[in-house]
Amino acid sequence: MPVTSPTELEQLKEQLFDLQTQVAFQEDTLQALNDIVTRQQQQIENLHELSKSQKSQLELMTEEMGGAQLDEKPPHY
Repeated sequence: MPVTSPTELEQLKEQLFDLQTQVAFQEDTLQALNDIVTRQQQQIENLHELSKSQKSQLELMTEEMGGAQLDEKPPHY
């Protein structure tokens, strides 16, 4: 479809500029979301390591106290 008037050309230029602007905003949003997901993944990994460490400490304390195992059900079950 050939452009026939200067007005149509200006409209196409405006539409192209609008599309380029939208893409730029989307790229910024995607980068921000990626940064958040990356940070959350690191936090999850840190929490997982902390959980493993605390579980090990609890097992050690339980052994030192001569108590029941962590997975053992109490007698009333």
